[in-house]
Amino acid sequence: MPQTVQENVSRDIISGIAIIVVIFTVSIYLPVIGFFFSLFIPLPILFYRSKVGRKTGIIVYILSIIMMIVITGRISLDIFFFVELLLLGFVLGELIEMRLSIEKTISYACASVLIAGIIILFFYSNLSNTEIYTLVSEYISRNLDLTMAMYESMGVSDESIHVISNSMEKIQYVLLRIIPAMLISLILFVSWLSLLIAKPILKAKNIFSPDFGSLNLWQAPEFMVWIFIGCGAALILSDNTFNLLGLNGLIVLMTIYFFQGIAIVSFYFEKKNVPRIFRIFLYSVLALQQLVLLFVIGLGFFDMWLNFRKLDAKN
Repeated sequence: MPQTVQENVSRDIISGIAIIVVIFTVSIYLPVIGFFFSLFIPLPILFYRSKVGRKTGIIVYILSIIMMIVITGRISLDIFFFVELLLLGFVLGELIEMRLSIEKTISYACASVLIAGIIILFFYSNLSNTEIYTLVSEYISRNLDLTMAMYESMGVSDESIHVISNSMEKIQYVLLRIIPAMLISLILFVSWLSLLIAKPILKAKNIFSPDFGSLNLWQAPEFMVWIFIGCGAALILSDNTFNLLGLNGLIVLMTIYFFQGIAIVSFYFEKKNVPRIFRIFLYSVLALQQLVLLFVIGLGFFDMWLNFRKLDAKN
């Protein structure tokens, strides 16, 4: 199977940019639903990087960024967020060609995007003569204000608005301190989602796609359970530094155990031949119901001891 397929490069460049711009426009102009659209930003750049190669993929990447700046009329942290998502798709396309394991592919992509984000944030901080802490704090505060305005426009009761408004400082305080874990978890999730969706698309277009094996048999390394327990213990300590480290660690590890939990769910869907329409419905419930989400995370965590799929340890 060919690594790339280059037939009409100009058309691919135009269509790639157009798809990215549409997703970007929906993401910034539609509240709530726009965030979910933004999760698919890496997918087009991953696809076209794999289809037309590195050089043309870079052209799609750069021109897409330029179009984003033109649409918004300025350079802001919001733009950097989408630039990072585009970079994630491009890096995933690069790593796919290296034929790495699923763990290495996602880990390397996550590390690359985080390092690039820190560098970009550092330069933006210097250009704006503002400390990074202040930049991030103001960004969170601005988005919380927008969220409040959205709640008011949606007709949320005055009592609820008042409660949220009085808690705004505490919410900002917590968000500011768990933002590292939130970013890592978001990148891990978007990487996982992009690879899952991209694989059948690449195969359908006769483009090389990685063989990660049966992902519904995937398990997190056993040692992570003890890290999880250690992070939980850190929350009990009186020291604020240990509390923050523990909380950030738990958020990231919960994301990883979500992957294992959803693998277990997928395993039994396949084993029981659950119809596709019911799978889509159940996955939608999972995305909308936090209790179901926590249940799936619990499945992943306790799988080490209960071995829900009855997998051979050697496999």
